[in-house]
Amino acid sequence: MEETKIGLVLEGGGMRGVYTAGVLDAFLDAGLEFDGTLGVSAGSCHAASFLSKQRGRAYRVNVSYLNDWRYCSVRSWLTTGDFFGVKMLYDTIPNQLDLYDHAAFAQRRGWFRAVVTNLASGEAEYPLIEDLHRDIRWLQASSSLPLLSRTVEIEGQEYLDGGISDSIPVKEAMRLGCEKNVIVLTQCAEYRKKPNELMPLIRTKYRRYPKLIEQMATRHLRYNETLEEIEALKAQGKVLVIQPQKPVVIGRLEKDRSELHALYRAGVEDGAAQAEALREFMQR
Repeated sequence: MEETKIGLVLEGGGMRGVYTAGVLDAFLDAGLEFDGTLGVSAGSCHAASFLSKQRGRAYRVNVSYLNDWRYCSVRSWLTTGDFFGVKMLYDTIPNQLDLYDHAAFAQRRGWFRAVVTNLASGEAEYPLIEDLHRDIRWLQASSSLPLLSRTVEIEGQEYLDGGISDSIPVKEAMRLGCEKNVIVLTQCAEYRKKPNELMPLIRTKYRRYPKLIEQMATRHLRYNETLEEIEALKAQGKVLVIQPQKPVVIGRLEKDRSELHALYRAGVEDGAAQAEALREFMQR
């Protein structure tokens, strides 16, 4: 009998992603591997460190350079157009300061896809990440927050953050053959997304992309619908969700190291606490 394919779905959330980094380090400690991984925004970047089996790397990258304006700052935003510095994140760090283990990544189990949003169509795309040198631009695109980042052009198309179009891509994971999925969220169970208060600014900045504007205006509706669908899948035994146990008070752009460390530790503890349940879920 063919084995059930198990997927890993990682929500974004900017600096809230340190929670995901903690959960993934607990997965590494437990030796857990998946048949397919879908990462959104910060989730895609953390997935790369997880799939290269580099425990602690995702957290280090998030907190080690907080005082370096090239990493994340208003200065970077004003001088380059990117609050999170593109050269620092996708060149200097992975190629000079904290390198990926490319050999380990090449030996990973299963496929890895990042979620990006096509500005022209407004739709999600799910490019395959097979080489962290060649394909790192897709991770950049997946993590390029609207208003705070320049658009990323790849193969003649412009892209932004994958969370705009598909914040929690469990349906895509299922479409790709993962009958059961582990989902890591960066908000607590009570959280529901509200309408974007910056829509007037978004309509002005992205006026050339009406389909993108429509996606951003309705994102909260799709997000909350997905949460309801996940509850139904949980009841069917098709998903296992790991998420913060209390409201997350830090924002996407948080720079308080102690707050980030506390959220990371919560992720490690929650991931470790679920290790046995995860093994049972993956074997049923």
